[in-house]
Amino acid sequence: MNAFKSIGHIKAGCTPNSVGNTDGIHGDNEDPYPSLSDYHDYEPNLEFDDTELESGPTVTDLREILPPVDEYLESPVSDGTIEENFEAELGGGLTEEGIDALHSKFAADDNDFSDIASHGVVDVIGDDTYGRKVIVVSACRLPSNKAFNHDKFLRYLMHTLDQYVEQDYSLVYFHYGLNSKNKPPVSWLWNAYKALDRKYKKNLKALYLVHPTNFIRVVYNVFKPAISAKFGRKVMYVNYLHELQLHLHLNQLPIPPPVLQHDQNLLAKLKSLPKSSGAKVLKVVPTQQFGVSLQYIKDNNAGDPIPPVLKQAITFLDHPDALETEGLFRRSSTAPVVKMVQEKFNRGETVAFNFDTDIHTAAVIIKTFLRELQEPLMTFDLYDEIIQFQSLSKSERHSSLKQIVLEKLPEDNYLVLKFLINFLSKVMDRSDLNKMTASNLAVVFGPNLVWPRGGQMSLNAIAPINLFVERMLSHHQQIFVL
Repeated sequence: MNAFKSIGHIKAGCTPNSVGNTDGIHGDNEDPYPSLSDYHDYEPNLEFDDTELESGPTVTDLREILPPVDEYLESPVSDGTIEENFEAELGGGLTEEGIDALHSKFAADDNDFSDIASHGVVDVIGDDTYGRKVIVVSACRLPSNKAFNHDKFLRYLMHTLDQYVEQDYSLVYFHYGLNSKNKPPVSWLWNAYKALDRKYKKNLKALYLVHPTNFIRVVYNVFKPAISAKFGRKVMYVNYLHELQLHLHLNQLPIPPPVLQHDQNLLAKLKSLPKSSGAKVLKVVPTQQFGVSLQYIKDNNAGDPIPPVLKQAITFLDHPDALETEGLFRRSSTAPVVKMVQEKFNRGETVAFNFDTDIHTAAVIIKTFLRELQEPLMTFDLYDEIIQFQSLSKSERHSSLKQIVLEKLPEDNYLVLKFLINFLSKVMDRSDLNKMTASNLAVVFGPNLVWPRGGQMSLNAIAPINLFVERMLSHHQQIFVL
């Protein structure tokens, strides 16, 4: 079953925290696109089959799809970009042969996207509350169309997604800041939807559209015949940033300042802020495991540096039934289950995992624990040195790696890291079955072991961090004394 269903389908008119049940079979009356807010200004219905169409909408289709322009009244958050000649723009879109050519061009490219990456439109952060990687796209950082190569940007987006599409992931799109000067043509959006085929869509579990406007509604109606119902149910409308708190770690999101200001302006128009928007206050107890420091856990665990949550989860997964599970650490779990397990660990209870149902939950718990530490396992002080790892020559990398791990990492951090890496070495030993090589594990664990102060990490930091972790995993026998 689609893992996104664990989030629940938010019904129209519900509060931001209200969750519906989508486990049943949908009838003829399809639920509308889910929204995290009851302040939404539109919710288009899904009324199409769960199939992908091979060709784009024709001019005739457009006349049938698009209602009169006066039906799209400006909303309080409208960007004023709905006046489009969709027929002309889509008429100039790529054919299937053109899309194939784009893939071929991408494959043959030297992947030098430094000019595109410098704009910061795309970011990759750690896991969300479901254990999924999070990719962020910020429209306000798109430069003027006159100085931006949209085709190269699409290849860059594919290049970024290629590193994560084999695991469950979420996509956050900050729509504010898209205007007539930097807005890609609709034909490009259509080309992008076709180029980002099933390979990219199958493990996308949630697409959060933040601060949507009527422009998105118009585009939705244009693409409606080609969007499958299954993909459509992954889309969540988010009118205010605080609505993301249930699903994402807001302090880790690289939210552009203009988006933050826009959100404040929208909230100022409300008479009162929804009660769910208040920051959660963590009540720390002696048995606390999540959201505290390693030192705190050690002090309340009879001096044992290995946190109980890691011991229990790793002991459970250190079994052939779990170690040989395909996609171990790449699949997500349901939020209510993860939250329940976290609460049990925080109360000091022993969690009875089940091999039939809890393998991926235990894996998510390990990643979540690491990500919610007050300081990353590899420490803030070592961040800059790890980021420089990729620039070292191959002969220098091994000595640098040993120096960082054996000499500069605090002793308790080293013991926890050793405990984790020794287990992950067993996962790698069964990579022929679980498909989790050192490279795949590095992609999963890199952002959960290393991040800068403030929690926000640029996309340029991902490659050196993953390389560092991959090298550490591949040479674990030479670094850690077993």
